[in-house]
Amino acid sequence: MPTPPAKSFILAIDQGTTSSRAIIYRAAAGEVFELTPLASASEDFKQFFPHNGWVEHDPEALWQSTLNSCRQALSEAELSATDITAIGITNQRETTLVWERDTGKVIHRAIVWQDRRTADLCEQLRQQGHQDLVKSRTGLLLDPYFSATKIKWILDNVAGAREAANEGNLCFGTVDTFLLWRFSNGQVHATDASNASRTMLMNLATRQWDPELLELFDIPQAMMPEIRDNAADFGVIDAAYLGAEIPVSAMVGDQQGALIGQACIAPGMLKSTYGTGCFALLNTGTDALQSEHRLLTTVAYQLNGVAHYALEGSIFMAGAIVQWLRDSLGMLDNAAQSEALAEGVSYQQNEILVPAFTGLGAPYWVPEARAAIFGMTRDTGRKELAAAALKSVAMQSSDLLQAMVDDGQVIKKLRVDGGMTANAWFLQALADLTGYPVERAAVSEATALGAAFLAALQAGIFAKVEDMQKIHQIDSEFTSKLANDEREKIRHRWLAAVAKVR
Repeated sequence: MPTPPAKSFILAIDQGTTSSRAIIYRAAAGEVFELTPLASASEDFKQFFPHNGWVEHDPEALWQSTLNSCRQALSEAELSATDITAIGITNQRETTLVWERDTGKVIHRAIVWQDRRTADLCEQLRQQGHQDLVKSRTGLLLDPYFSATKIKWILDNVAGAREAANEGNLCFGTVDTFLLWRFSNGQVHATDASNASRTMLMNLATRQWDPELLELFDIPQAMMPEIRDNAADFGVIDAAYLGAEIPVSAMVGDQQGALIGQACIAPGMLKSTYGTGCFALLNTGTDALQSEHRLLTTVAYQLNGVAHYALEGSIFMAGAIVQWLRDSLGMLDNAAQSEALAEGVSYQQNEILVPAFTGLGAPYWVPEARAAIFGMTRDTGRKELAAAALKSVAMQSSDLLQAMVDDGQVIKKLRVDGGMTANAWFLQALADLTGYPVERAAVSEATALGAAFLAALQAGIFAKVEDMQKIHQIDSEFTSKLANDEREKIRHRWLAAVAKVR
């Protein structure tokens, strides 16, 4: 491998649920280890909700917003494509696309990870006794969240799709695979082990597509992309898009990217990312631990063919609750106002919001549950609703951490990142209501940072994954100021409210 220049530039693509972002980093290793953001650009895109519980994206909006963000970031950094050493891609996971192999035309809108349309199918498969097979092979639970039933739905509901798939004329991909296909002009159909582990089709032991699961969900093997390491040769993007060919050297699911970006690379380290949803991952090393408390087992990252695993708890609504306050209720002009509104509201407030807008995720897994607000009085106003919304994210996090403890894990602290972590009231509530110290990363975009690090690792700028520890920095720490008995009272009321929506 050629020796990289003393300072190299890495382009990280972070394709998320509500926007696409591109960040350019300056990377260097030597006396000082550096992975510094130089410029970024992002573009929002429309969400589609065609039926109750359905969530879709326009594939062309995903693609165009990603391409526009890359071009804008290069312009902001005053760099050209020839200056970029490598690209790392990170993405919203589980979101499912199917396209024609010959034309690249997507045959249905992307079905988003939040989508619940296949809840009845999942229940039917559970009733037929397939839960144990799915969990033992994939580490996941039968739930509409994952890609497998979304693929089956597209094949069963788009005219001619089943026949085309059986003839080898269709490709499946999560967003990473779709972007790579587009950037390479259809030359590369591949994914990485972390994204593949979220499809409910990959065998955790072999890290290959499981033939029995493909048969269970009636999905032809020919549709499936090749599974590669997270830092690997994923080909090059066509020069037509950014002005020169650039190697794609890493792909990683967004939450696993944040785990690396937070330098949680040793067993027992825990991070939680607060974006549209909330995702807590606990590194378990090379052991794929099976949860007894309805957490998920997932690939954290795979390097040189060796997989490292994590226990994961997934919450479907985190920052999306604040968006709901802003966009649907008109309570906020911007998300940041939620912090000022919540100031001064007691944790003992009457109002409890259970944000099951798209069902309940871990550790409950009730797709048919719906959101509810309890305890409102004539005094309930904007302040109380804002505090209840923020507190609901902290309480859901408490549920996840308790499940990890019940699985025998020892939690010492929680590293956090994502858009919601700009809200200091929320982070103090998170420390108070979980009882654990909370460390906020100096770089809020830990997801993109992880993708950039993996790309730089593949490019030879960094030598080993442990180098991420030399880059990671803490912005601030929040410790609990709440007495244990008060915390338990609040938790008891929360669990009672959750029971009502279940």
